Amino acid sequence: MSPRDQIVPAQPQDTNALSHVIARSFLTLAPSIWLIPGEDDRRRIFPGYFRLYVQEAMERGHVYTTVDRTAVALWLPVGEEGEALAADYDEALARVTERWVDRFRTFDGLLAKHHPTGLRHDHLAILAVDPDQQRRGIGTELLTAHHRRLEQTPEPVAAYLEASDAGTRELYVRHGYTDLGDPIQLPVGPQMFPMLRRPASADEQRA
Repeated sequence: MSPRDQIVPAQPQDTNALSHVIARSFLTLAPSIWLIPGEDDRRRIFPGYFRLYVQEAMERGHVYTTVDRTAVALWLPVGEEGEALAADYDEALARVTERWVDRFRTFDGLLAKHHPTGLRHDHLAILAVDPDQQRRGIGTELLTAHHRRLEQTPEPVAAYLEASDAGTRELYVRHGYTDLGDPIQLPVGPQMFPMLRRPASADEQRA
């Protein structure tokens, strides 16, 4: 089965499995280590933390996975006024992140500061592939599945994301994303890269 044929819409019953896929995939990323320095603590906290995002995307966005549930992409629609958090997000965040909640709040604030406004777009909140399934083209197919959807809407929609490091930034450049302003600098920590993929013009869609 080709990577493209593996991509399917996720279902609510996949929430727990996909939360753990993200936790494993993000375990050793530099921003993750900045959020929670201890690996054992990250392993314990991350599934519940990422479950918040999976649930949100299940409710109001688009969630793509693979037939074996070893990869996931979470997309959230954002209007011109900017991204809005669920009413109970901060309470839930405090519950699942425990003594690290202030660091997570700082992280959220920095990402929100760089998030574009005045532009309708879909936000790729998370793209994750289980470590033993990486480098097989699955991440690319998760991306392009939603890109096709965006390009087929009556008014094509932009896509936005935050690349976790310079390497993933290069991946997204190859898929039509460009830097949007300065990097996101975590305090005494790594940089992330806000990136935008502008919608195709009508001529490009017909090509």
